[in-house]
Amino acid sequence: MRLTWDWLLPVMPVPYVPTLGPVHPDALGPGLFADAVRVAGTGTFLAYDKDQRWAERKDETVLPDMIEHTYVRTLIPTLARRGHGTVTVYAYGPGYDDAADLAAKLAADHTAATARVITFHGPHEDPPAGAALTRVQLREFTPPRPEGQEGPVRPVDGLPEPVQATFAAFADRLTSDGFAFLHGQMQAGTVGPVLAVVGGGRVAGAIGPMETMTDSAGATRLLPQYFGVLPEHRGQGYGRTLWRAAMAWGAAHGADYQLLQTEVGGPSDRLCQAEGLTSLGFVTLTKL
Repeated sequence: MRLTWDWLLPVMPVPYVPTLGPVHPDALGPGLFADAVRVAGTGTFLAYDKDQRWAERKDETVLPDMIEHTYVRTLIPTLARRGHGTVTVYAYGPGYDDAADLAAKLAADHTAATARVITFHGPHEDPPAGAALTRVQLREFTPPRPEGQEGPVRPVDGLPEPVQATFAAFADRLTSDGFAFLHGQMQAGTVGPVLAVVGGGRVAGAIGPMETMTDSAGATRLLPQYFGVLPEHRGQGYGRTLWRAAMAWGAAHGADYQLLQTEVGGPSDRLCQAEGLTSLGFVTLTKL
């Protein structure tokens, strides 16, 4: 289906594209949506799709024949087969109930275990309570670009071997934050450097992998990282130290910006707000 940009743009309070996630406002345009539809069902990654870091084939795909598109609202459903299957309806504009009905119907049609709806709210709106709510945040890098990294932070592979060895236990404790998965990728040598801070002779916090990618508009994006500090080391400034080291790495490696999604009210959200990132709006995910 061909999407009419003059219909879609007015009901898009957050620069967010199905299967791709948040994008820089300067890169947002009809071409991104057309690309997502064009590769539907092929398993092909677009050149600027950050998910290609983690898999050989694209899992989530748009269901073009089921898109509902009018000048009032646009509903774009996708299907992911990973696990037991997930149908997601990205709802731009009013009509949550219709989006939920579509998600439930398509989940049944495709025998997907999970149906969910994603809605969007501008940075100055009051987002709804009671749902999984994230804030899309933008950090832009402008000259002068700092060089080097924050003092006590080092790449994990640059730490003394006994300290490096403690990363496995660190990752195991922060499995829910994705570090067990990241550790496997590190062992396979498939990702960029991971930065760490040490406390008591052990890895106390980490952020990574540190990688960049060219976006659809030709700018260089610092890709999202896994980021965590062990509970007993929180409140000591390690998180801020890691964050600033990661930003220094991005600036030194030519990044123009970074986009993040943070859980509203969570530690990363508070840190990003304190560091002066720009809020691009809110994303609400509701499981049916």
